[in-house]
Amino acid sequence: MSSETLLSVENLRVVFNTRNGQTVAVENLNFSLNKGEVLGIVGESGSGKSVACYSLLGLIPMPPGKIESGRALFHGQDLLTLPEAEMRNIRASKIAMIFQDPMTCLNPYLRIVDQLTEVLIVHNGLNKQQARLKAIDALVEVGIHNAAERIDQYPHQFSGGMRQRVMIAMALLAEPELLIADEPTTALDVTVQAQILSLIKDLQKKRQLTVIFITHDLGVAAEMADHVLVMEKGRLVEEGDTQHIFKNPTQPYTKKLLNAVLTTAKPATEHTVNRSGSPLLEVKKLHVGFPQYSGALFRRIKNLVKGVTDVSINLYEGEVLGLVGESGSGKSTLGRSIIRLIDSQEGSIVFNGKELSGLNGDNLKNARRDFQMIFQDPYASLNPRMTVFDTLAEPLLVHGLANKTTVLEQVNQLMDDVGLDRRFIRKYPHEFSGGQRQRIAIARAIALKPKLIIADEPVSALDVTIRAQILALLLKLTEKHKLTMLFISHDMSVVRYLCDRVVVMQKGELVEEGATEELFAAPKQPYTQQLLAAIPKL
Repeated sequence: MSSETLLSVENLRVVFNTRNGQTVAVENLNFSLNKGEVLGIVGESGSGKSVACYSLLGLIPMPPGKIESGRALFHGQDLLTLPEAEMRNIRASKIAMIFQDPMTCLNPYLRIVDQLTEVLIVHNGLNKQQARLKAIDALVEVGIHNAAERIDQYPHQFSGGMRQRVMIAMALLAEPELLIADEPTTALDVTVQAQILSLIKDLQKKRQLTVIFITHDLGVAAEMADHVLVMEKGRLVEEGDTQHIFKNPTQPYTKKLLNAVLTTAKPATEHTVNRSGSPLLEVKKLHVGFPQYSGALFRRIKNLVKGVTDVSINLYEGEVLGLVGESGSGKSTLGRSIIRLIDSQEGSIVFNGKELSGLNGDNLKNARRDFQMIFQDPYASLNPRMTVFDTLAEPLLVHGLANKTTVLEQVNQLMDDVGLDRRFIRKYPHEFSGGQRQRIAIARAIALKPKLIIADEPVSALDVTIRAQILALLLKLTEKHKLTMLFISHDMSVVRYLCDRVVVMQKGELVEEGATEELFAAPKQPYTQQLLAAIPKL
């Protein structure tokens, strides 16, 4: 690694002027970055990680954003004072960025070839054919098979991991000196995440790239970075060599982040489950498919795309069963088909001694009182026009568990159960953080005192500390309300912490199941071994 300083940031202060006054996003930030170094910037959402790096490239909206003070010297040039035309050239050739969500960064109307070749034609002066060949080479380098054919496809025809590979290829096309990666693996499965991290590592070594890697996942930071900055509420609280920081943290905030990771990495105390009687939920030989239609006018079902094939599971009262696998493995499809949000074509779903497959109308509505779902994205699953009170009161009133005089007391009790202040009940979803919104979704799910909860990736979009809080909350509620839970996740460490038993799915089929600790200690199937091997380790 070179000791030559490539980037030096001094006294950076970034603010946002809002209707509620001024918010300081970055306060007095100082750091330097040597050539060939990988710098990790870690912290929770709102810690200022992304804003600091976006401001270096002139990407924060001004107004309401404003860089109040500071310098960012890159090859002796202050990036913060460059005119837009010069900054555009820097972004095209010297500093590149990989964003968190490739689907919102790739233009859905343009083919991949058009998006990759634009920078080469506009800034490098290549003709279309030369640019196309170079773009194909870039796709090959980032591991996209059949790149010559796939380059003519649109973003929606790629999986999440493949879209992120396209973003990396786009970032590297102009052969930049500095690559800024902003949470590039947050939305990806653990195995795809491992592939992307390995790819960035290999490219960094091969090209001698300097990298700033922004993440809230300390396992990822430990795997990727030589040097780490820890940020909290816009301020730098600790920095140093990665191994030293993670082994000997000095600041309470760093210790809190590490404890949140280490807590969820350990299995929680198992609760006793009686498996001698009949299961609460019995799924037998379930088949779920999605129809593909032919013809624009007279639409006929051409064939069924396989979602779930011949899956059988049992879930006993008081048990927390983990359902794991990559995206597309059929986990969510199975969960939704159990509570009849998706119809199955074959098989049996027996819940509490009652066959659910044939229920419709009021019979299904009444049965649904006993099973509820917590979705992955609480902002999408909560009605933005309803206050917290309305959201929690509605199921109680619809199912006759409360009347207008008793409902307030019950809503307040639900707020207490999920650790939210009672004063918040007149607020709307957009006024809460992601973790608080997920608490509201959990409160809604337990409002009817259901026998079964299906939790579909309820912590995958949350910071490590918020994730630890939500998992601890779910454990507390399962004990207090004697809940039975089907917990769907692609994060094996979360499943180990929460679940008594684990079922592994791949491509719509059940490939392995067993008691959590036994499965983690000695996985039998190569796919399960691959999932476990992909977990980033501190």
